[in-house]
Amino acid sequence: MEITPKIQEQLNQLNDKFTAINQNTSTHLEGLLWAKPITYWDYIQTDALLSLQTQRTTLPDEMVFVMYHQVNELLFKMILWEMEQLCHTEQPSTVYFTEKLGRISRYFDMLTTSFDIMKDGMEPEQYLKFRNTLTPASGFQSAQYRFIEFSSTDLINLIDNRFRATIDRNTPYEHAFEHLYWQAGGKDYQTGEKSFLILEFERKYKKQFLAHMEEYNTINLWRKFKQLPEADQKNPALVAAMRHYDVTVNITWVMGHFNAAKKYIESVPGNHEATGGSDWKKYMLPKYQKRIFFPELWSAEEIENWGA
Repeated sequence: MEITPKIQEQLNQLNDKFTAINQNTSTHLEGLLWAKPITYWDYIQTDALLSLQTQRTTLPDEMVFVMYHQVNELLFKMILWEMEQLCHTEQPSTVYFTEKLGRISRYFDMLTTSFDIMKDGMEPEQYLKFRNTLTPASGFQSAQYRFIEFSSTDLINLIDNRFRATIDRNTPYEHAFEHLYWQAGGKDYQTGEKSFLILEFERKYKKQFLAHMEEYNTINLWRKFKQLPEADQKNPALVAAMRHYDVTVNITWVMGHFNAAKKYIESVPGNHEATGGSDWKKYMLPKYQKRIFFPELWSAEEIENWGA
């Protein structure tokens, strides 16, 4: 085959690439001779991915529950992937910011419109049997979801509404961590004692949470928005996109989750606790915590009626 000018240029570029990292170009080219062609299943790791669905019971609908939550975690990873790029861009342009925000929002839109898969996709009788084998695990323990929250907003907006007045940007991260809104879902209201659910969650992830809180303290999504030109911060379309993300994560997504849980947990008389034993209504319902990522983009009346 004739070595065309284009091929020669590509060979020169490869040589420059490998020379820059002190590698022998000839060795790498020879390696290509023996490399297998890539296939879809090797690239996507299909076999490995499909081997990760392990039931704890013989009830068929448990597989729906497992796979649905795994899909959620994959989408959380996609969201964090976009957030990491945006938040670590020193001075993002408005175009870049808008593109990344659009991607993040589309992933969450997909999540919020998917709850019917779980809400209407399992027989309550089966769910109420296999859920007992999940105790004390809970969706509360999704670390990626916590990372998304820390990456989205200033930490004060994630503090339990009852304690926000006592915490500011100079508060030690360890103290702020103890007053995050979701701590209320893992503590006994009478004694303040932490449940096994939250103790295990903290044992596994607390160091990572504290590090992420500090890392994103000044580079979260809200802070990147405030770096944009002032005129762009007032652009109606961009403001609407920010508000859409805020509502989607903190109301629509939460209520979708709440309604799915409510259907199954309250489908029979008796104990209506979540699998982890949390006070799931006060933990989940937006009207209790008024969790808002971008409060400056909402009126006082809108904040007052948040999640009503």
